[in-house]
Amino acid sequence: MAIAEITQLTVQPGENRGKSFTDGGVGVLFKIFGSETGGTLAVVEHPVAPHRLVPPHTHADVDEYSYIIEGEIGARIGDRIISAGPGTYVLKPRGIMHTFWNATDRPARILEILSPASFEKFFEAMGELMKNPGPETPQRLGALAASHHATVSMDWIAELKSSYSLKLQGEP
Repeated sequence: MAIAEITQLTVQPGENRGKSFTDGGVGVLFKIFGSETGGTLAVVEHPVAPHRLVPPHTHADVDEYSYIIEGEIGARIGDRIISAGPGTYVLKPRGIMHTFWNATDRPARILEILSPASFEKFFEAMGELMKNPGPETPQRLGALAASHHATVSMDWIAELKSSYSLKLQGEP
């Protein structure tokens, strides 16, 4: 890829691109698109409101690499539960069910690298879904995930909500 093909060489602090959103308790702020990296990777930032849980899910063809920027994040990756603070890297390999949450009273932020790129397109569509959450949100999220080679699971949700006083992404 020639440098002339890249539309933007920097993303300034606080700058968001594309269809960034913060609805539903877990946002997606677009930083670098796969179209700018030849499909190698994409980068998004997730602001995570206090006491929010992302639905457990599995990617068929994308690895996620998270860097905790701010706050404390809990995660379950397969059978392992971890706690991660600022400066920690968390690896979420494809094919392994995982989730993450913020069990604290303070906001958290995660920088997420998606490799290869493509799953950022799921996040773009999810932004529209999160504008009007309702009782059918988990089913709609599951269908959207399936169209992007991912599977959403309801496993672990009741246990994690109870153990950490969490609300699922999109719940009021």
